Amino acid sequence: MEDVIAWLKENGNLKIIDEPLDVELEIPHVAYIEVKKEDSRPLLFTKPINKAKGIEYDMPVLMNIFANREITQKIFGKHPDEVAEGIEELLKLKPPKTLKAKLAMIPKLFSLKNVFPKRLGFRGECQEVVIPKAEVDLDRLPILKTWEEDGGPFITMGQVYTQSLDGTMQNLGMYRLQQYDKHRLGMHWQIHKDASHFFDQYQKAGRKMPVSVAIGGDPLYIWCGQAPMPHGMFEMLLYGFVRNKNAQLVKSVTNDIYIPRDVDVVIEGFVDPEKMEIEGPFGDHTGYYTLKEPFPVMEVETITMKKNPVFAATVVGKPPLEDKYMGWATERVFLPMLKPMAPDLIDYYMPENGVFHNLILAKMQVHYPGHAQQFMHAFWGVGQMSFVKHAVFVGENAPKLEAHEAFSEYVLNRLSKENILITQGIVDHLDHASSRQFVGGKLGIDATMDTEVDAGPESLLNDDELLALCQERSADIKALKQYMTHTKNPVCVIAVEKRESQQQTIAKLADLSEHIKVLVIVDAANNDLDDPYMLVWRVVNNIDAQRDVHLEPFIAVDATNKGGLDGFEREWPGDTFCTKEVLDRLGEKGIINIDETFIRKFGLLPFGNQVKTG
Repeated sequence: MEDVIAWLKENGNLKIIDEPLDVELEIPHVAYIEVKKEDSRPLLFTKPINKAKGIEYDMPVLMNIFANREITQKIFGKHPDEVAEGIEELLKLKPPKTLKAKLAMIPKLFSLKNVFPKRLGFRGECQEVVIPKAEVDLDRLPILKTWEEDGGPFITMGQVYTQSLDGTMQNLGMYRLQQYDKHRLGMHWQIHKDASHFFDQYQKAGRKMPVSVAIGGDPLYIWCGQAPMPHGMFEMLLYGFVRNKNAQLVKSVTNDIYIPRDVDVVIEGFVDPEKMEIEGPFGDHTGYYTLKEPFPVMEVETITMKKNPVFAATVVGKPPLEDKYMGWATERVFLPMLKPMAPDLIDYYMPENGVFHNLILAKMQVHYPGHAQQFMHAFWGVGQMSFVKHAVFVGENAPKLEAHEAFSEYVLNRLSKENILITQGIVDHLDHASSRQFVGGKLGIDATMDTEVDAGPESLLNDDELLALCQERSADIKALKQYMTHTKNPVCVIAVEKRESQQQTIAKLADLSEHIKVLVIVDAANNDLDDPYMLVWRVVNNIDAQRDVHLEPFIAVDATNKGGLDGFEREWPGDTFCTKEVLDRLGEKGIINIDETFIRKFGLLPFGNQVKTG
């Protein structure tokens, strides 16, 4: 992995785009479309430009590094399950009692010496070029603006290295960084993250906090930056474990933080705890804009880089995205770390259209009544699993978790009001649906029983018949589609033009309970009732279980956008949409080739917009 571009050409079917393209919208739009394809490839943009600033960059932009499962596995050098097996073996290590056992353990212990990062006493390749503070200019970097409503350009694949006030703990996180001007970045480390905890320490002590942001290098550094390591554990330990060799770190030029020697670019600086600035909006991986909010500001002291650096970036928005494959690896690797708190856990899966933290499916061995609820509380109480909003548990005889159709059928045949748990807990910083930031509803479904529920719908109507009955009761209902009608709990999805609280709509449909078992309500605007993938994305993003899940007169879920009609006082963010003119331009140049079906399937534009596809 010393030369990532050469490696990707040989191993990743790298696609090279030599057409000059703008870092504002054009390059991100191309990457956004590419990663949604079945045969997604890494992309290298050799001639990035910034039309608004009149800049032609001499640094290429690399995107979609984790373009698919195959390349992700190649980056690891092994299947992530093999990494998990090694971690599980370590967790089960016991002191050897016999000489034979001691001798057998030597190779394992010997290999562990490669886990710990090695601090070098000389400068690394990332410091071949050193730009002093007086010459610092962030405009020299091809920083992308992904979405039209973004507050500015953002570094999206920065490895943010920080350390505790006493220097005993170091952290690597992947946080977005907004470029304010030529020498300042907004530090979007969320309130629950280690870097934010370190910031609290510096703030209390009234001291500036050193930060080093690395870009590029071995792609495994990037993956480690988003890995949910236990508090206080340096993510580069995981790098050493996967690679079976020490991460080689060098000291930053202007602070005491160590960073990998072979990254492409390093931005060093300090955060003054007394200075905050509005950061955002930003079209995030939820598929929604995160709103403006004050965050700390990094004053850049120096920028160092290789002689011929490559600028790594990612694009976030509606799924599927590059994080689908990064998340798959994370899921597999961290399974053994979940088992100590849930020892009867067999497997788990976090679908990318559930935006990972919004939906988890889990399979377990069941030993007593309430066992699944015990697991739900365990998940909601530990580490980053505590951000999960919706959890569905099945027993060991259930279909594979990734067999979406079969799994859904299995759960719906076991669903009842009695096995739904609704509670409250912390939610992710980016969650927009909870009435109060950081705290919201949790939903758990216990579908671990072997036997199916007895009752199905008393009378199953076709879509047109049921729509007519619904529209007799509410003129706001514009469309209807039923899913899984062969199960005990068919799912009826209705689209509404919202003019009242949906509690009133549910009440108006109460007398249709013989035909409806599970009702899901979405807005008519920008929701395709024939696209279950994006409907799941919309529903798990848009609901707070305590407010939006109703168990009478049937199970009903209000996944509409919230506002004054619902007594919702927070600002509701908008979807991330591509810019039509940019898609038109890219299509005319032959850079992209997409049709209306593709655009609608992935919600690239508000419904009703047409594009020129070239």
